[in-house]
Amino acid sequence: MLFLDKIWRTIKALAPFIGMFAVIGLFHFTDFILLKYYPPVMNFCLFFIFFSSLFQERTVIQKIALASDPDSNEAVMNYTRNLTYIWALFTFLNFLVSVGTVFMSEKIWALYNGFISYLLVGIIFIIEYIVRINFMRKHG
Repeated sequence: MLFLDKIWRTIKALAPFIGMFAVIGLFHFTDFILLKYYPPVMNFCLFFIFFSSLFQERTVIQKIALASDPDSNEAVMNYTRNLTYIWALFTFLNFLVSVGTVFMSEKIWALYNGFISYLLVGIIFIIEYIVRINFMRKHG
């Protein structure tokens, strides 16, 4: 039983990588057009997570902040709620652009969904990190 548990944990840990390579393989070796809809679906799911959490007592980002620092003050809670608005807006705009690229050439689709969108996410992370450092200096 312990052996099967270890195997199951290994399979669960490798599942995202196996799925990723399966999608890449399907897209590379077939003309399976529905794979072009994968980025819009993922962007919409992220948008839905951020947006729907805005109607709860604590947003997703607030819950993450509280998990890392249970003694977060009200300023931190306001900051993380506003950050949730920013991520919801970004993921919605990213969703719209990724839907548009589905109807464009595969080169444009691949450029946006495989490079530009990730570059934009990285830029937002970097900007947010700089803003967070300054915020923490002011509000500790």
